[in-house]
Amino acid sequence: MIEKVLIANRGEIALRVLRACREMGIATVAVHSTADAQAMHVRLADESVCIGPPSVRESYLNIPAILTAASITGADAIHPGLGFLSENADFASMVEEHGLTFIGPTPEHIRMMGDKVIAKRAAEELGIPTVPGSDGAIGDIDAAVARAEEIGYPVLVKASGGGGGRGMKVARDSAELRQQIPLARAEAKAFFGNDEVYFEKYLNAPRHIEVQVLGDGHGNAIHLGERDCSLQRSHQKILEEAPSPILKPEARKHIGDIAIRAMQTLKYRGAGTLEFLYQDGQFAFIEMNTRIQVEHPVSELISGIDLVQEQIRIAAGGMLDIDQAQVELTGHAIECRINAENPLTFMPSPGKVTAYHAPGGYGVRVDSHLYQGYTVPSHYDSLVAKLIVHGRDRDECVRRLRRALQEYVIAGIETNIPLHLRLLDEPDFITGNYDIHWLERFMQRGV
Repeated sequence: MIEKVLIANRGEIALRVLRACREMGIATVAVHSTADAQAMHVRLADESVCIGPPSVRESYLNIPAILTAASITGADAIHPGLGFLSENADFASMVEEHGLTFIGPTPEHIRMMGDKVIAKRAAEELGIPTVPGSDGAIGDIDAAVARAEEIGYPVLVKASGGGGGRGMKVARDSAELRQQIPLARAEAKAFFGNDEVYFEKYLNAPRHIEVQVLGDGHGNAIHLGERDCSLQRSHQKILEEAPSPILKPEARKHIGDIAIRAMQTLKYRGAGTLEFLYQDGQFAFIEMNTRIQVEHPVSELISGIDLVQEQIRIAAGGMLDIDQAQVELTGHAIECRINAENPLTFMPSPGKVTAYHAPGGYGVRVDSHLYQGYTVPSHYDSLVAKLIVHGRDRDECVRRLRRALQEYVIAGIETNIPLHLRLLDEPDFITGNYDIHWLERFMQRGV
């Protein structure tokens, strides 16, 4: 059994992991930068250790400091949360080499899925449908142009070692492809330290559908249905819902079965997410995230399964105690990402929270580290809260979400709550008629 978990993260996800540990009777250690000394997870943890100044490279990405904190506090496991070191295979290896339990997948699976070229090749071998594209990483540009001519333009150039829209360029003809490949390489090198890029057929109006999976490392695996994450701005998700409002039962079963078979074959350990583009009735794999996702609460609300507690149980050697036939998915759930930013310009809005009131009531969940008097630092991601609601169906869920957003009070900083309220009144959202480009078109209308 795991007795003490060091949480190598900050913000709402650190608090989420802390609460799961406390319910399981596991002691917690919070690590924090000097900028996060008054953070809620630091206040609530059994122990806390300052691991450096505000810079993430000197604190939350400082592997020696994190391992030292685990050693001096006697932690026997590390939960990486999401972002930061959560998909760093070298970190996972080092945790295990120090005799600690890494609460996540094996370093081998993290490494496999961390490189998109390798991940795509692995997906094809596992029988997962993929988007037609280059034969691995782009080497010779002339060969790349020839391959693009075969599959047809437009194509999307992507960074092998990154995400979040960095190193992504659309090319609509051969001249543009020759121009975009060097630009994508330079951007990928700057952000990920790896200039390897590849390309895929560009889909003009896809949905972003992802499947939440859970495996125990012994060949047992289940999925908790799919999430629709198509409301995005600059490749950053804004709102997620489960199940997708556009998938038919047969498509849902088809992609779920594919996900389970792949995870069983891999003997995958822990929580993970298979991400797909979906257009014209076809799924195409884009990547796998080998960690807990920001949007995991919507899957928890429709399944009744605590994913973080399952992560911890599996890391401790436990096996899944249910099979797919026993997974019951009920109702509908939607998550709004609440960011500290101007709702029109999206400029970050750090500062002191002068008043705070979270919504409540039946079917309402708030994952947030905010409190009145807390100062949102300027050094980190702008996500400050997640508002998640559950209803018997999508209509009830939308009505409940609107009511909860109207109740939410965060004063002293700007947030994107007004944007979410506007989205809920849009006919396209109400009918579920949107794709991954819809939100940017909506914002360009200036409404």
